[in-house]
Amino acid sequence: MNQELRGHTLALLTILLWGTTFVSTKILLHNDLSPMEILLTRFVMGTCFLMLLFPKRLKGTTLKQEAYFAVAGLCGITLYYLFENNALIYTLASNAALIASTSPFFTVLLARFFLKDETIRPQFYFGMVLSFVGVGLMSFSGATELQINLKGDFLALLAAIIWSFYSIFSKKISSFGYNTIQTTRRTFMYGILFMLPIIPFANVDFNINHYLSTTVILNLMFLGLGASAICFVTWNLALKSLGAIKASLYINAVPMVTVILSMIVLHERLTWMSGTGIALVLGGLSVSQFKKRSKVIIHSDSHQK
Repeated sequence: MNQELRGHTLALLTILLWGTTFVSTKILLHNDLSPMEILLTRFVMGTCFLMLLFPKRLKGTTLKQEAYFAVAGLCGITLYYLFENNALIYTLASNAALIASTSPFFTVLLARFFLKDETIRPQFYFGMVLSFVGVGLMSFSGATELQINLKGDFLALLAAIIWSFYSIFSKKISSFGYNTIQTTRRTFMYGILFMLPIIPFANVDFNINHYLSTTVILNLMFLGLGASAICFVTWNLALKSLGAIKASLYINAVPMVTVILSMIVLHERLTWMSGTGIALVLGGLSVSQFKKRSKVIIHSDSHQK
């Protein structure tokens, strides 16, 4: 297999896995696991797997670098997934995935103000408006579930914004020159550390009976080992083979994977308003990318899951 074909294969595999995380989390919520239980278990498993995959310790970091790791762990692990998992209690998995896919817009805006290295063209704003109109249509697609959907969709939107902050910090971390597995593992560890004070207030009981189900075990293994650990490795290999621009185009397929699986596995209905919203979100994302994207946006995409 030549290098480019291998890159496309790895990128496609990564996107297929990331696109199923919303459905997998929804299944775990239906099996009486709380959002915090899923979050903590998932990243403890992922951290342990990365330790086995690359046991070498990360050494020689400065206090300033550790601060970047800590903030990245707080934003990209603790807060992002806490909001995302709670959003899935109240809204459809397909809605959550599509709203989460708007995070590159916020990343560009933050990069514009904080990094001063991004020129925003008019089509970006046009694409952003299209996507947010689509998000609105999805939120109002079910009149009988209006209040519930709005709450869940709002939490999903907060998750997208928080992921943007994570992207800014992870861009800086990528310039430190450390091994990707080591930096990912360090970020995971800080994320877990920030989860610990939340546990007493998060309705967590870690009932062992909840973990004895084959469905729960398989979905936790998928989220922890596949989506939280392996995907970072395969995605970075894809970036190396294809380059950032080519590989990042696969990110737009994540919502479509989630929507299709949600209809098949969770039997979520696709109304005409939801369908129109999906088309507008994906269309807006495509329009906004008609220019060459900067490393900031690409790095945001490459860590989305």
